[in-house]
Amino acid sequence: MLSPALQIAVVCSSNQNRSMEVHNILSKRGFNIRSFGTGNRVKLPGPSYDKPNVYDFKTTYDEMYNDLIRKDKGLYTRTGILHMLARNKRIKPRPERFQNCKDQFDLIFTCEERIYDQVVEDLNSREQETCKPVHVVNVDIPDNQEEATLGAFLICELCQCIHSLEDVDNDISQLLLNFEKKSGRAFLHTVCFY
Repeated sequence: MLSPALQIAVVCSSNQNRSMEVHNILSKRGFNIRSFGTGNRVKLPGPSYDKPNVYDFKTTYDEMYNDLIRKDKGLYTRTGILHMLARNKRIKPRPERFQNCKDQFDLIFTCEERIYDQVVEDLNSREQETCKPVHVVNVDIPDNQEEATLGAFLICELCQCIHSLEDVDNDISQLLLNFEKKSGRAFLHTVCFY
C-alpha cells in the first residue's frame, strides 16, 4: 500500500522536456516528485537533426542555457529550448541519471517504452534489499513541448487517482484500464522490488 506522501519519479531520456514538465506540474500540486533521464549523455536539439547539442549529466541547466545563448540565441529562442532550460533551472540545478539514483520510490512513470524497458532492467539488476514494491508505469509522450504538457496533466490526474486508492496493489490495474479508455493511450505497468 502506498503512503499518503507518495515518492514519485518520472523518467525520460535526457531529463529535459517531458520529465521536467511532469516534475513542474506535480511539484506545483504538492506531490513529492523527482525527475531523471536514462541516457548516457544529455541531448538537446541543435541547428540540424544530425547535430544535437550533447552534454554530460553533470552539466547544469544554467551552463546549457548560457552555452546555447552563445551558440545561437535566436535559434534556441525560436525553438523554445531556452524557455525550457529556464523552467528547468527554476526546478533543480542539473539533470539526473536514473541509474545513478539509489533512492526508493512508490511509483515511477516513464515517458516512452524504450525508457520503461531501461528502468525495469535497471531495477531488476539491483540487489533486492527491502523487497519494497515499486509500480512502474509507462505513458507514451511524444517529445515535443505541447505533448509534454498534455502528458504531464495526464500523469498528474493518474497520481491523484492512485493516491486515493485504498489498495493500490490490487486496484492500480483497473485504474490504468479506465485511463486507457478515457485517454485513448495504452499504458505499460509492472511491479519491481527494491
